[in-house]
Amino acid sequence: MKSISVSGNISISYQDVGNKNNPAIILIMGLGAQMTLWPDALFYGLVDQGFRVVRFDNRDAGLSTHLEQFGKPSLFKSWLSARLPLRSQAPYTLEEMAEDTLALMKALKIKKAHLVGASMGGMIAQLIAAKQKKKVLSLTSIMSSSSSLKLTHANLKVFLQLAKLRPDKPNRDAAIRYNIRLNQLIGSPAYPQDEQTLKAQAVETVERAYNPHAFQRQFAAMAASGSRQNLMAKVKAPTLVIHGESDPIISSQEGIKTAQQIRKSKLKIVPGMGHNLPPELTPKMIKWIAKHVRKSELKRAKKLAQKGQKRDWGSAPI
Repeated sequence: MKSISVSGNISISYQDVGNKNNPAIILIMGLGAQMTLWPDALFYGLVDQGFRVVRFDNRDAGLSTHLEQFGKPSLFKSWLSARLPLRSQAPYTLEEMAEDTLALMKALKIKKAHLVGASMGGMIAQLIAAKQKKKVLSLTSIMSSSSSLKLTHANLKVFLQLAKLRPDKPNRDAAIRYNIRLNQLIGSPAYPQDEQTLKAQAVETVERAYNPHAFQRQFAAMAASGSRQNLMAKVKAPTLVIHGESDPIISSQEGIKTAQQIRKSKLKIVPGMGHNLPPELTPKMIKWIAKHVRKSELKRAKKLAQKGQKRDWGSAPI
């Protein structure tokens, strides 16, 4: 893993693998999650498909800068601020997290990239695709939403269960137990993982980095950023929306709505998939993303050929 300073005192930890001349795919992870939640099989699988692939820890996650000086925002107040005209107390916003992504691209000398975002990462990718169109070659939004935060019967039930489990005084063992239960609650019903596997993943996650209050701060960032629905018409990059039919956190209807808002986007609703990336679906995810990226590359190459231009970042053919 490497790290690089992107803005102020923010340092971003990242992994950059693949031929630097190949088309670049940037993987953006979700709420409170480390970049290692992008499965190695998916990450290296995309590299094997002929892409340069970058994954990174968002600010306040993993090995990137932890912003403990901003304390522990109230989840309820953060959610309420998204529903009512209240002044947000968020220490930062999704827009600032999007700027982190762009700064990382600049530091890695990636002028244009294919963005793949999961959950909150999908929201960040949507913002970049809408506001920095020239930097985005394609967009893949996975189990995400263009709407502001909302509570449904399904996710309220999950949130209440998690609230009861969240330890008042976090420690390593409590964090591992919480991580296991979290993944049991949000996982894919058609692809359940046994507790031993979940425990091994939880131990690896907690031992890599432990940042118990980052979830609240990133949640506050989501609440403060509000809805992106008015921006979706501005997304011009070829877009693929992937969503689990059984997602208990962000309803599949949100994925459908996002796809409807982005012109000519493609939609895949995956039966039995929840709010995670189960190993059994990795081969399909690689296939879907690689196919989408290649189609975007071909479309762009044709446009450039018609204009008599060359690719300005020297990607090799794939």
